[in-house]
Amino acid sequence: MNRNSLTIAIAAALMVTAGCAKKPPKVLPPGPGTGAEVDPNATGTGAGAGAGTVGQAALPGSRADFLQNVAADRVYFETDSYSIDAEDRTVLDSQAAWLQRNPTVRVTIEGHADERGTREYNLALGDRRANAAKNYLASRGIAATRMNVISWGKERPVAEGSDESAWAQNRRAVTVLPQ
Repeated sequence: MNRNSLTIAIAAALMVTAGCAKKPPKVLPPGPGTGAEVDPNATGTGAGAGAGTVGQAALPGSRADFLQNVAADRVYFETDSYSIDAEDRTVLDSQAAWLQRNPTVRVTIEGHADERGTREYNLALGDRRANAAKNYLASRGIAATRMNVISWGKERPVAEGSDESAWAQNRRAVTVLPQ
């Protein structure tokens, strides 16, 4: 084989294998606290209903108790922002009060972004949003060791669509308790 033929053969092999790069899955696995963990025999409706409940009353310290007794499990952000506003402070204050009443509970704060921007940018923005919520809770007396942070970037939207309504719902930080 001459040098040109060898170069052509190598280039052809590289082009064939370039199409074999691993592609991300079309469907992501469910996030923590969703799906199969919910007791199908439990009563109630809504997010987390049934988890940690006896009849209609939630067990103290359970995810269901958290969802029933805080203003919300999530805060929302403006575009390209991770600033905590007055509405967010109200939500996080109610979460801090609940966490102070339940000192053994650990939480994960998930940071999310809308679909705009690169994957890397949105992962970094989601991390800043989750850390902003964590830092606010820490400023209210919740030990930082009780809170984990994870960024999902734009990988786990709650609202499908490419409009301001969907984007606004996806720019969030969510406080998640284990089942």
